[in-house]
Amino acid sequence: MISVSEKQVASLPVLEVVDAVSTSEKLPLIVFYHGWTNCKEVVLTQGYELAKRGFRVILPEALYHGVRAEGKVTDHFLSFWEVPLKSVQEFTQLINYYREHDLILNDQIGVGGFSMGGITTCMLMAANDEIKAGVVLSGTPHPVEFCQQILSALPSDVEISPAYKKNQLKLLTKYDLSLHPEKIMQRPLHFWHGDADEKVPCDLTENFGKSVKDIPAAQNVSIHISHGAKHKLSYDVTQEMVQKFINYLQ
Repeated sequence: MISVSEKQVASLPVLEVVDAVSTSEKLPLIVFYHGWTNCKEVVLTQGYELAKRGFRVILPEALYHGVRAEGKVTDHFLSFWEVPLKSVQEFTQLINYYREHDLILNDQIGVGGFSMGGITTCMLMAANDEIKAGVVLSGTPHPVEFCQQILSALPSDVEISPAYKKNQLKLLTKYDLSLHPEKIMQRPLHFWHGDADEKVPCDLTENFGKSVKDIPAAQNVSIHISHGAKHKLSYDVTQEMVQKFINYLQ
């Protein structure tokens, strides 16, 4: 039986998903992040499927979402990038908790996520060398370019100062794998994306694959583009993600 526990880990709200008979055992640890306007409960399917295969899965609540909401999430759309940046900052707190409680098997730590959670995954791979592997579902390793696209698409009545734009791009630069592919450090990193994605452009993922194909640090990057697939996770995609983590961490 799979256990789902609502917890406060270092004062951060999470769901912990794990086989009930293994709650006190050392297991490979995966942190899986939800998308924009969603909450941790929305990715329970992914947590459940991973837990069935022997992983301890942590589903964090992102800033401004779920129990951390401050009004409507969409009211914070100009603070979109603050959310994954905050998740990157909080990641070490989560890992330290499970390390201090001696619950991580052989330091096997993976990260994954959907949409904004996939963007968070890429940023974490750039920021944290403790992570052994990542799986990105409908995210992008191009946060700077994606941020520029978002800002360019804002309605004309939304005023954004040049200083705000400059600061946003500066903050994201050091977490951009397309600008710093050496930070992948030969770790396994898998991307799934649908070429009909209407929210996060698939071409950014495709372009990344082409740009890093001859870079030694990115030799373990893999990309699967699904023809006709939109911004939604199917059962098959979830199983693909699970199998990747089995290959990488078990």
